[in-house]
Amino acid sequence: MIMIPVLGCARRVTAGKADAAPCSNSGATVVNTSPQPAILSPIRGVKPHELHESFYEVHNGHRHEAIDIMEPAGTPVRAVVSGTIRKLFWSKAGGIMIYEFDAHYVYCYYYAHLERYAGDLHEGMRVDQGEVVGYVGSTGNASLAAPHLHFAINRLGPQKRWWCGAPIDPYPVLERSVSAPTSTSPASSTKRIYLILEMLHAAA
Repeated sequence: MIMIPVLGCARRVTAGKADAAPCSNSGATVVNTSPQPAILSPIRGVKPHELHESFYEVHNGHRHEAIDIMEPAGTPVRAVVSGTIRKLFWSKAGGIMIYEFDAHYVYCYYYAHLERYAGDLHEGMRVDQGEVVGYVGSTGNASLAAPHLHFAINRLGPQKRWWCGAPIDPYPVLERSVSAPTSTSPASSTKRIYLILEMLHAAA
């Protein structure tokens, strides 16, 4: 175990994968799942042109199988779906990491190189989509000069292991998410209708 300072205290996270059994579907890749997961962007305000495809690039001797979102250190990282914090983890490569399962235990969402976790985040905790779970950093093998969020998606196998799944290219999933038009809430629409009616009544 390793103690990581978080917001003035120390948080205990697992270091290494001593408890991880062999992964039977290691190396499997889901390029086009049907349907693909519908998620929120982990970084608020990201534009489509700021996303870059790097799933098949070779980083540090292996396929990246993720996307790097460049943001200043300390930028809030949001849960992309409502789900459960399955594992808080630390490694030499990924630094401070979060593994989040969706509500149906179909997908695992992986956030790495974090500066720190948010608040009282802990394993087994339920989080809502959009809730801040951590902050962008440069922990692990990330460059201090280039803080970023390393974000990955894995489709879980039947045993639902947080360290074991079929990687899905997150680029098209995120691109679709950040390109989607912002929906107008029913409350906002109702207020707009009342405002129009008041203007029409005043003009009568």
